[in-house]
Amino acid sequence: MNQLLTISASPHVHTGRTVASCMWNVVIALLPALAASLYFFGLGAAVVILTSVAGCVTVEYAVTRWMFHRPATILNGSAVLTGLLLAFNLPSNIPVWIVLIGCVVAIGIGKMAFGGLGCNVWNPALVGRVFLLISFPVQMTSWPLPIVNRLNYTDAVTGATTLGAIKMSEMSSEAVAGASVDAGMTAFSVDTLQNFIGGVGGSLGEVSALALLLGFAYLLVTRTITWHIPVSMVGAVALFTLLIGGDIMVELLSGGLLLGAIFMATDYVTSPMTKRGMVLFGAMIGVITVVIRHWGAYPEGVSFAILLMNSFVPLIDRYVKPRKFGERRRVR
Repeated sequence: MNQLLTISASPHVHTGRTVASCMWNVVIALLPALAASLYFFGLGAAVVILTSVAGCVTVEYAVTRWMFHRPATILNGSAVLTGLLLAFNLPSNIPVWIVLIGCVVAIGIGKMAFGGLGCNVWNPALVGRVFLLISFPVQMTSWPLPIVNRLNYTDAVTGATTLGAIKMSEMSSEAVAGASVDAGMTAFSVDTLQNFIGGVGGSLGEVSALALLLGFAYLLVTRTITWHIPVSMVGAVALFTLLIGGDIMVELLSGGLLLGAIFMATDYVTSPMTKRGMVLFGAMIGVITVVIRHWGAYPEGVSFAILLMNSFVPLIDRYVKPRKFGERRRVR
């Protein structure tokens, strides 16, 4: 009778995983893409990545300590991860001051304005990226060519991305292959192997599909994420592209599709909680991405598609629910 019943808040059963372990696992999974960006873009990639990570960590520390008056949370890895993802969505020749503005928007507005980690509605890195794309369209769409710009930073030779060339020339992906692109762009051809390895222009984190897939394998093995969102998102892009007669491999390997599907759409806070909800979420992102790529003003639509579906996550969680434990399925 003297023994007290201790009551605590849920969860009462847990796996032992922490926020920090999940965040640092994602950072580790990004290391192949980090190495690829440094190999293809050299000095410019190093400057942008270091600036972005340092900027995001500094902004989060300042807001947490001096505005929220809370203990610093930078050691959990979320600010480092946001900095990496923001940098991976930028070209390697973008000025440092623009990168820092992106850090302030990503952390200060996209994350801390909602109360910090776990409270944000949209993926912070994508909030920063889209803000920069709308505010500085020229700097955000000047893509240095890989390899030849390893020792250059702001003074880099630029060229068209695969999706940009297709959009600006108003050709199908088959017609672009081996064709020369005018309007001041260098000669460009669609090469599936180069898109897979990373020998084409683009954002730092999207140039090597191989590096991103290695990171995806690591996340699956460590059970940091599940397959539902990436597979449904990529599958929807492939199926929709097939229906409209496009080139599936170009759509899958070009642009930020894999980066977004593996590392940003799977964000715990801004994605659904149920497996069926994740499949619906990923599939809708894929469909919206193809719609923007083919009929929108921008050649790339992954960022906009993810942010749009982030807004619908509360509705998905509300209406797509698993069957209650112990409840019998109704027989009609």
